[in-house]
Amino acid sequence: MDMRERQEQKRVLLLMSPATYRGGAFLSAARSLNIEVVVGIDLPETLAEYWHVPLGLDFSDIPASLQTISEYVQQHHIDAILSVDDSASELAAHASQMLGLAHNSPHATEAARDKFLMRQLMSVGGAPCPIFRNFPLNDDPRRIAGEVSYPCVLKPRRLSGSRGVIRANNPEEFVVAFQRLKRILLSEGCSEHETSFLVEDFIPGREVALEGLLTDGQLQVLALFDKPDPLDGPFFEETIYVTPSRLPQQMQQAIAQCVAAAASSLGLREGPVHAELRVNERGPWMLEIAGRSIGGLCSTVLEFGSGMCLEELILRHAIGEDVVSVERDYHSAGVMMIPIPAAGMLRAVHGVDEASAVPLITGVEITAQLHHPLVPLPEGASYLGFIFARGETAAEVEEAIRQAHRCLRFNIRREIPVLSVHK
Repeated sequence: MDMRERQEQKRVLLLMSPATYRGGAFLSAARSLNIEVVVGIDLPETLAEYWHVPLGLDFSDIPASLQTISEYVQQHHIDAILSVDDSASELAAHASQMLGLAHNSPHATEAARDKFLMRQLMSVGGAPCPIFRNFPLNDDPRRIAGEVSYPCVLKPRRLSGSRGVIRANNPEEFVVAFQRLKRILLSEGCSEHETSFLVEDFIPGREVALEGLLTDGQLQVLALFDKPDPLDGPFFEETIYVTPSRLPQQMQQAIAQCVAAAASSLGLREGPVHAELRVNERGPWMLEIAGRSIGGLCSTVLEFGSGMCLEELILRHAIGEDVVSVERDYHSAGVMMIPIPAAGMLRAVHGVDEASAVPLITGVEITAQLHHPLVPLPEGASYLGFIFARGETAAEVEEAIRQAHRCLRFNIRREIPVLSVHK
């Protein structure tokens, strides 16, 4: 590459796991912006060579991955490093620090993934969050059950997507929830003697999600989503997101201030953030904040300026362009992450064409594979698919999504005879 080409075309290193939903959207956005992308995937070197992946990295081995990236940049310039999902956020921070690129500190990215550290920093930083305690996984659940208040929520420190998050209303439910969470963590390879988990007060109220972008510590709100379905447990499977929020403007401002305080308390200063909050008569409460954009295919419903998608906005920001003045399209938009109604083998899906024909529905995408096992929360980590809608008001978008969902029928075979589940 000659100097002129080097100056004209930016190059971004995208770090992603092999199973991510988000890779295609970022690659498509990069092509539209004429940004060269180098993909770093969490794969052993031999598999990376087989799949023709430029950079095979072990996200769990940061020193080795940094060495690989360092060797790469000796021959190729890099203008920005982005982690597509949570799995490589810490590696992205370390690598950006090594190369002198705009980044969040490694400590901030660790806090955004470790819920115990997150809670500690939020409490010190003044971001309202639930009362919490940390317990070792090898502790006696009956002893803990007698010490905590109810209702409470048991929560793993590092799993995402509500995996392992379970509500308990009394000591008996606590013991059952503890045993279930312990099985989940042990199945993930966690050590019983080295792993701990959180128990925090259950915060009543409605849940919202904020999508934002940080520039030198300043928060730009990109979208505020209402979650109209109640999320009261015992598990916390998210379903519908609708934007713009129907909350009063004063509450929306309070939510933005709460997220800004949370980001500051963790030390997050650059790039996308996705925050989850509860809202009640006492105001907003921080649940979690992640140093990444919204997960799954949910970003599809967001549009900015004259047709810019969220991934384009993030990439423009990463390479140093000014995006502060860019605003979201005025239309209401929504997405449903289709929940898994039962464990078993997915045999068939019916009603997709019917659901797609519902007015305001812009897409129905079934991502679950036929003849593959389905695992619902709290053990599972995926959805059946996504329903997308756009319209003039949030209310009509929500109703369109619900109508489309009623059209879908999922045939799931359990261990005993075939079961047809109608949603």
